[in-house]
Parts: sequence; structure tokens; C-alpha cells
Amino acid sequence: MRMTESMSEFEVAFEQEAALERRRRQQLRRRAAARSRAKRIADQEQRGRVAFGVLVLALAATVVVVVVAMFETLAWVMG
Repeated sequence: MRMTESMSEFEVAFEQEAALERRRRQQLRRRAAARSRAKRIADQEQRGRVAFGVLVLALAATVVVVVVAMFETLAWVMG
């Protein structure tokens, strides 16, 4: 009788441990997915900031070139 109770207790403990391990693995998977998603979003934001900076610099350079060309042309026509 004692042997069956001991075996039964062992089986119950094993099942509980297995269920706990499954929950841990699922939780780790969810955390890894959330970290991956957060990293992807952060990378996209960083690329967006860099692209915006390049756009601003290109526009500023265009303005400078056009203004210089306009005044050079005006000086040439007036001169």
C-alpha cells in the first residue's frame, strides 16, 4: 500500500513539475518575442531619425547652392 502511495505522489509531483516547466518555457518565449519586437521598433525609429537628418541636410545644401547660384547669376547679369 505504501509503495503505491509513494509512486502516486511521485507521479503527481512529476506532472506538476512538467506543467511548471511548460509555463516557464511559454513565458520565456513570450518575453523573447516582446524583446525582439521592441528591438525591431527601436531600430526602425533610429533609421527614421537618420533618414530625416539626411533629408534636412540635403534640403539645406540645396538651399545654399541655389542661393549662391542665384546671386552669382545676378552679379554676372548686373556686372
